[in-house]
Amino acid sequence: MDDLLVLYAVDSAVAEGLDTGPGWARRWTARWKTAQADVFCPVQELASFPAVASVPVRGFTWRAGQRHRPGLRFLLATGRMHGFESLAERNLLLALDFAADVVEVLSQPFKLRFTTAVGSEAHTPDFLVLLPDTAVLIDVRPGHLVKDKDLMKFAATEWAARAVGWRYLVVSGWRRQVLTGLDALSARRRPMSDRLGLQEELLELTRERPCRFGEMTEATSLPAVARAHAVHLLWHRRLAMDLAQPLDDAAWIYPAGRA
Repeated sequence: MDDLLVLYAVDSAVAEGLDTGPGWARRWTARWKTAQADVFCPVQELASFPAVASVPVRGFTWRAGQRHRPGLRFLLATGRMHGFESLAERNLLLALDFAADVVEVLSQPFKLRFTTAVGSEAHTPDFLVLLPDTAVLIDVRPGHLVKDKDLMKFAATEWAARAVGWRYLVVSGWRRQVLTGLDALSARRRPMSDRLGLQEELLELTRERPCRFGEMTEATSLPAVARAHAVHLLWHRRLAMDLAQPLDDAAWIYPAGRA
């Protein structure tokens, strides 16, 4: 994800305004929502809560005239729909679907209640991404929309994540060409039947050395169909490319895992 996204650097100096004295991880709380009731737990127990049993702590609403664009997006990695509250969040879900080892993605997972030097505040992270051995908390905020009041919330969420060994990211944008490339690759992300064995032809063509996309597909037994299978292999990371460059016939295609 570090190679795909532009991350907002949370100023460590802001955290000096947080109440992080002895016992802070017991005083700060997270409110989860389940189908039966709301459940509160101290921040120090975040990692032990059965997150997959929760539902979004804040509902997704649609109304005429609203300035943000909520909706649902299907993720191949989880096999289900996931809510988002803006187009920026929808784009992040696309990147998460492309990233390897995603076990689950939870939208609006919990409301964090934390204390500062002047009182109590609350913040709801945008996503909790569960990985095989850990998790990542993510907020999505385009850089030009970050306000001063957000900085304390970001700092508090980072402290909460670190307390249980999670990582915290504030996504403020995309690296050059990445979003366009992922959007193109996602067109062939679903399972494909390969009765003609074109995928093995493509893998064999790049096994010894990288090839240009156009030259690689033209060298197969059925170039027109091979193009679709090449994109499918790129999405599933069985072939590799530099997402900072446009995906066209001149793009270099590499064996997965090799520079």
